[in-house]
Amino acid sequence: MFDKVLVANRGEIAVRVMRACEELGVDTVAVYSDADKHGGHVRYADEAYNVGPARAADSYLDGEAVVEAARSAGADAIHPGYGFLAENADFAARVEAADGITWVGPASDAMERLGEKTHARRVMDDADVPIVPGTTEPVTDVEAVTEFGDEHGYPVAIKAEGGGGGRGMKVVESADEAEEALESAKREGEAYFSNDSVYLERYLQTPRHVEVQIVADDPAAAGSDGGSGDGDASVSESDVVHLGERDCSLQRRHQKVIEEGPSPALSDELREQIGEAARRGVAAADYTNAGTVEFLVEEDPDRDPSEPLGPDTPFYFLEVNTRIQVEHTVTEELTGIDIVKEQLRVASGEGLSVSQDDVELEGHAIEFRINAEDAADEFQPANEGSLETYDPPGGIGVRVDDALRQGDELVTDYDSMIAKLIVWAPDREECLARSKRALAEYDLEGVVTIVPFHRLMLDDRRFVDGTHTTKYLDEELDRELVAEAQEKWGTESVSAGDGDDEEVTEREFTVEVNGKRFDVELEERGAPAIPVPEGGGGGGSGGQQRPPQAKPDDGGDDGGVDVAEGGEAIDAEMQGTILSVDVAEGDEVAAGDVVCVLEAMKMENDVVAERGGTVASVHVDEGDSVDMGDVLIVLE
Repeated sequence: MFDKVLVANRGEIAVRVMRACEELGVDTVAVYSDADKHGGHVRYADEAYNVGPARAADSYLDGEAVVEAARSAGADAIHPGYGFLAENADFAARVEAADGITWVGPASDAMERLGEKTHARRVMDDADVPIVPGTTEPVTDVEAVTEFGDEHGYPVAIKAEGGGGGRGMKVVESADEAEEALESAKREGEAYFSNDSVYLERYLQTPRHVEVQIVADDPAAAGSDGGSGDGDASVSESDVVHLGERDCSLQRRHQKVIEEGPSPALSDELREQIGEAARRGVAAADYTNAGTVEFLVEEDPDRDPSEPLGPDTPFYFLEVNTRIQVEHTVTEELTGIDIVKEQLRVASGEGLSVSQDDVELEGHAIEFRINAEDAADEFQPANEGSLETYDPPGGIGVRVDDALRQGDELVTDYDSMIAKLIVWAPDREECLARSKRALAEYDLEGVVTIVPFHRLMLDDRRFVDGTHTTKYLDEELDRELVAEAQEKWGTESVSAGDGDDEEVTEREFTVEVNGKRFDVELEERGAPAIPVPEGGGGGGSGGQQRPPQAKPDDGGDDGGVDVAEGGEAIDAEMQGTILSVDVAEGDEVAAGDVVCVLEAMKMENDVVAERGGTVASVHVDEGDSVDMGDVLIVLE
């Protein structure tokens, strides 16, 4: 086993990995950005290193800085968690090539093969795993899209090769939409994955999202002293263990919200078929370590909830996630198997501690993503907040994975998920009842969350019956009910320091020496609070420069943007990242013209001018992070 593992991530997943390491007697190293100096994962780790500014591209996505931190710490392995660099084959190869450092995950070449969706489809097809009708080669021109639509019918899904979670996917309802959708999908693919290659699939009308958790041993490393696992032995089905399935059909804009297992819609026969298909496909891909094989299952909209989908139900391979998943906790509660520990065992050369015969699923588990979002406002992410109260639920069958603590300021530079609530019970009915109790106990004040939405769903007939599809939230759920739930059970964001005028008597300092973080505590009686320079020290800002706010042209100078009389400031309606700026100073624009493209909640959003005019000034560049209300463009 390893001596010291660097976790190349942040937040709750970093803490989750570190807990597994601690139980195995392995020391842990955190990396953090300027925005995360006081993050929960930094507090938990044995040591921590700063890897750059708040912007993820300059810190958590800087592979060279992460590997250098591992060298400085003397870490002999890197675990990527999920997100950031977790599915980056180039980063995995960088770690594999680093002397004395092992990559905790699948081999980089396997990641690259399965990361190319068309290649993955060919592998699965050859392994007799059903695939959605579509192309197995990249598509480059609009004629290919329209020809596919004419042959298979509309709608058609255009998907980025490196995509996932809805990023880089566009749905084409007719031939007239093909050209714009193709360019948009390619643009998102290039922006998010540095790969503008796309492919086509028939867009299923009533899909369920069912995924199979797998762990696969590395036959080349078995019995060795670890290393990167670059042996010649091939993976066989006996090396692959599937740990049952999870149903992730409750989604908004292709983003999972609630996950559960086992699926309430599958018969035992269909469940076994899907699990064995996952094992075949993974073995054919020579894949090792942990991963998830995702499938789409055709739901019968007229099905009686008491009659699960039978063995003749069509199901199709979707993709392989070459990492641990957010919802891996559901499987852990059902099986009692610590998936992170299995990842570490495989990577270190010890091999899996379980075989397929050891796997037994008991009871039912549900995971609720506790996101800092306002469900009543189209799930708008919070742009501020401080946890005045944070008291998570407990009791039998209740697990909370988090990194925040009471008093922490919300960091809004990254993903909006702040915690995960996982509930287990002997059966689904009791699990739903226990979930109601746990969500009602979750005491959060100062940060807006989607807890009210979760409480609403536990009384939603379609969800309770288990007959919902991936389109249910977007196309059928009554938005008024969401607003009522938010008003009844919701909380509001509160800025850090609001109403806090008490003198500081105990002071905590963070000191960095050669990039390594040290905590220093000083106590001084009767001392006033230490003044914080404007724009510095806040956990959410990380010192990052942001676009200014608009102000009327009153001759003053408060750091805002002057908007001349009759002019218009186009501001950001949500927090996000600028993908492209489509105008320059002096350009003429008409009402409805796109002036820039903003990525928010993993979706591409066109920012348009509400009226015509001349561009007076441009206040953002490609790659900038913006908050709601920040000025993007000024027209005159």
